[in-house]
Amino acid sequence: MTAPVSLTEAKLFLRVEHEAEDGLIQTLIDAARARVEGEVGLCLTSTSPAPLRLAVMMLVMRAYERGDGEMSAAPVEGWIAPYRVVRL
Repeated sequence: MTAPVSLTEAKLFLRVEHEAEDGLIQTLIDAARARVEGEVGLCLTSTSPAPLRLAVMMLVMRAYERGDGEMSAAPVEGWIAPYRVVRL
């Protein structure tokens, strides 16, 4: 199973050209993926819908640029809401 967002994609999105923070960026990708998966109740892959993949990248960007450690899903709610699995 391929990750929904690769390190290379995230670095392009963040405009990071060096390798010094690869470990940090990968950790942020993993955390953002877990957050989005928890919100929608789905396992994400590279073939997941674009809005869900973008939500992961946006959460990575917020955490990387702003140091947003909470990683709230509120900023990407509009992208993830249509994909939520109803839980009873």
